[in-house]
Amino acid sequence: MPDDARLKRRLSAGLGTRRDRGTRVKPGTPPGTLIVAGAPTPARISILAYNREGASERRDVTIDDALAVSAPEGVTWINVDGVGDIQTLTRLGERFGLHPLALEDVLNVGQRPKVERYDKHIFVVMHTMRIAEGEIAEEQVSLFFGPGWLITVQERPDGDCFGPVREAIRQGRGRVREAGADYLAYLVIDSVVDAYFPVIEQFGERLQHLETAAIDEPNAVVLVQMQRIRHQLLTLRRAVWPMREEVVVLQRDDSQLVTAETRLFLRDVYDHAVQALEIVESLRETAVSVMEVYLSVQNQRLNEVMKVLTVIATIFIPLTTIASIYGMNFKHMPELEWRYGYAWALGLMLLSAGGMITYFKRRGWW
Repeated sequence: MPDDARLKRRLSAGLGTRRDRGTRVKPGTPPGTLIVAGAPTPARISILAYNREGASERRDVTIDDALAVSAPEGVTWINVDGVGDIQTLTRLGERFGLHPLALEDVLNVGQRPKVERYDKHIFVVMHTMRIAEGEIAEEQVSLFFGPGWLITVQERPDGDCFGPVREAIRQGRGRVREAGADYLAYLVIDSVVDAYFPVIEQFGERLQHLETAAIDEPNAVVLVQMQRIRHQLLTLRRAVWPMREEVVVLQRDDSQLVTAETRLFLRDVYDHAVQALEIVESLRETAVSVMEVYLSVQNQRLNEVMKVLTVIATIFIPLTTIASIYGMNFKHMPELEWRYGYAWALGLMLLSAGGMITYFKRRGWW
């Protein structure tokens, strides 16, 4: 396999970032208008209702079934996969009093992560990053929670990072069944932050391979992959950076929707978000360093080539001078009719070249 093809195959593993094109509201559209990009698609709805006594879970249910489920003195978690069903979001908005502007932000994916408080619920927008089929899948997750209920709307229907939270509810681990919807919201946000670390680890491994390739096999493939990974790190930073602000807003919220005990747990999420951001910033600096290493290696190789060419050109200067002198067509010139004139000229050239090569090697120039 050619060197470029082998290197490209090694560097391209796990580099893709999947991000669907989101909805964009046209200028002049009334606020709160729900618009879906492309053809409407049915949403996949799952329900997880629990209280201290137990938990019940149902998947692929209709919106009517979802709205009919309730957990007495517990929490009902409604998860919607896909943002192509306006009717489902409208029904949820009517049932739980979700603000139309918040629902518009759910459909208009690509929102900046944020927290907005309304009278009867809190709205949270997050961006998740996870490894799916060898690629980095970026996704917007919208979260609503109020007294006794929580709704998550995920942009993509091909999985999420909430498996540990669901399993904790099924098994009754920790205090999740005894706490309210705000504690479940904390667990969901914590899962989003924790999902950043495997992706960050993948970036770290990629940068190590790129650094090795930048030294051993610097070529155009390495340069393209370095530019690509720097762009992906910027995307990851835009997802991680606002998470700190979100957690701070929830910690300082003075409404009754977030209890004082949950605010204490949010401190741990804040620490994880700060740690993830610090690692991302470190990786960005590493990416810049790898680029500098690549450029330094390229410059070093160029200098080596220029040095060799300069030495060769310098060696040929006296040879060209000798050849030009004996190539002049003057009638009265010494050695023109000499029997050994040709051998003398060649010998003089060889002697000059050999002397210069010896001099260059003694000085360490070649």
